[in-house]
Amino acid sequence: MLRFLLLTSLAALVLAVPQPRYLEHNTAEERVVGGEVARPNSWPWQISLQYKSGSSFYHTCGGTLVKAGWVMTAAHCVDRTMTWRVVLGDHNINTNEGREQYMSVSQVYVHPNWNSNNVAAGYDIALLRLSTNAVLNNYVQLASLPPSGQVLPHNNNCYITGWGRTQTGGNLSTQLKQAYLPVVAHSTCSQYDWWGSTVKNTMVCAGGGSDSGCQGDSGGPLNCSVNGQWVVHGVTSFVSSSGCNTYKKPTVFTRVSAYTSWMNSIMG
Repeated sequence: MLRFLLLTSLAALVLAVPQPRYLEHNTAEERVVGGEVARPNSWPWQISLQYKSGSSFYHTCGGTLVKAGWVMTAAHCVDRTMTWRVVLGDHNINTNEGREQYMSVSQVYVHPNWNSNNVAAGYDIALLRLSTNAVLNNYVQLASLPPSGQVLPHNNNCYITGWGRTQTGGNLSTQLKQAYLPVVAHSTCSQYDWWGSTVKNTMVCAGGGSDSGCQGDSGGPLNCSVNGQWVVHGVTSFVSSSGCNTYKKPTVFTRVSAYTSWMNSIMG
């Protein structure tokens, strides 16, 4: 589920924004349907993005390890100046299980066209340069990314993952969760009684049925099964203000394959 919600100028959309845990005044209903606790470290590219408040760090968004020194997340997670860190290899965010790697963020690259006042325009993607490279092992691995321009078919199997809230007004899930969200084709998702023109072809829709889940944090991955391999096709961007599982309002993700050239220009 999205960590914190902020009603944007587009009344239909809600975003996750970093703020201290005790500021839990939400402007929209939150609903979580479906999902289960993931097997520990079964999504080894999933990271926890945390911000510093006082002397402590707090989880606020998800993200994906795409190179040893680089993390992909949502622009709306990091479009303000804060002290960030990334935790890799985590499962229970309240416990140090000995597998975690804690990395400071040396630089934040928000897509230059991102506009927090116009979420529906897209470009909700950012790259974080880590201060040191991750050590790859059984618990920390790089995500596979799709080839440029690839669009998945309707009903392609995907999972959203994250440490989002487990109930309205409740706490974060301490353990990483996963929820099954099949792809909704753009031709369907952009119909007037679905998301309409709000959804651009640089986005991916997934879920949207009465029994779909919305367990993942904003900025986290949409993990899709392609030819027997898990490939990160989306970055969690926004949901309906009516709730994650609103009929015909699937969760919307930034389509990773639409930003391949931009990402390559930043990461080299």
